[in-house]
Amino acid sequence: MDLNFSPEELAFRQEVRDFIDANLPPATRQHLIEGKGPTKEMVVEWQRILNKRGWAVPEWPVEWGGPGWSAAQRYIFREELQMAPAPSPLGFNVNMCGPVVIQFGTEEQKKRFLPRMANLDDWWCQGFSEPGAGSDLAGLKTRAVREGDEWVINGQKTWTTLAQHADWIFVLARTNPTAKKQEGISFILCDMKTPGITVRPIITIEGGHEVNEVFFDNVRVPAENLVGEENKGWDCAKFLLGNERFGQARVGASRERIRRLKVIAAQTLDGGEPLMADPEFRRQMTEIEVELKALEMTVMRVIAQDMKRRDGKPNPATSVLKIKGTEIQQGVSELLMKAAGPYAWVDGDPDAEGTNQWDVAPDWAYGLAGTYFNWRKQSIYGGSNEIQRNIMAKAFLGL
Repeated sequence: MDLNFSPEELAFRQEVRDFIDANLPPATRQHLIEGKGPTKEMVVEWQRILNKRGWAVPEWPVEWGGPGWSAAQRYIFREELQMAPAPSPLGFNVNMCGPVVIQFGTEEQKKRFLPRMANLDDWWCQGFSEPGAGSDLAGLKTRAVREGDEWVINGQKTWTTLAQHADWIFVLARTNPTAKKQEGISFILCDMKTPGITVRPIITIEGGHEVNEVFFDNVRVPAENLVGEENKGWDCAKFLLGNERFGQARVGASRERIRRLKVIAAQTLDGGEPLMADPEFRRQMTEIEVELKALEMTVMRVIAQDMKRRDGKPNPATSVLKIKGTEIQQGVSELLMKAAGPYAWVDGDPDAEGTNQWDVAPDWAYGLAGTYFNWRKQSIYGGSNEIQRNIMAKAFLGL
């Protein structure tokens, strides 16, 4: 198996890099270089720039706006975005709901929703997890009852990322309460402006507002918004989660953070010497770099396998990528915390007056503690790493 990129693929990488350099708004790039998450406005602006170029939905088929890239080209594109760094196209639209609508939706649903997803005219969020159904997603209790030409939804979703921005939500709801856990579930699209929907913020440990609770109180949704067959939503969910896990490897993002870490460690003094001179710190960083290279090779193997697959089903090997990708990202955040020392606890905007506890803190250190604590979730969301190991045991070992 040849895991090297071809000359054509290397030329494509340069094309992507040149486009990003020429078109990514400088303020957005600098915002991300400083380790801050992109604002909604930054994500929308950049995705529309990509969509105008025909690059906003790289995984979609050509007839629905995709560029017709190979799996290797899609990987290169993601990696270049992460290394720039630039905002990725909104995953809820591009990698989650969009592919489900393409795979399971009607022609009317595709024509109605897909162009608006690609151009980010509608911001989507994911209504999967519930207070009693996180990793055990099949235990969800939100109900949808058919009344004439409508579904009436009652229940609660939690950890709903960026629901405060969302125009639409894709909801897993139980439509047959007497069926087995994985059966009797349906996949329904719901306008967030529908009466009966309430969004309440969940403030996470670092003080950020990223996730929310979403309550459904007799929310009436047109029956035509059911995607796929009634009571077959679990097939949609498995398909969606397989796509989500592949993207969690984030090789490019980890490579960019390691590059940043090396610069910081070379400039930060510890006992009068650069932190990079500390043998233990170098050992830890080298260990993460080796793991990242191994992850990159594994991603390339999965891509090579997927290019030969014809069944359209997610590769169970994406569970490997999810586990190792999130562990590496957490490891890098730990080393950044070590480099920052007590300055990691300084928060606020370093350019705003009256927000800094210590004026001597370097700008790159602001908010690192918050990032460290926030990233503990990475090994939980998208199916916890423990669940991924169960999937691997079943798929690879037959246990």
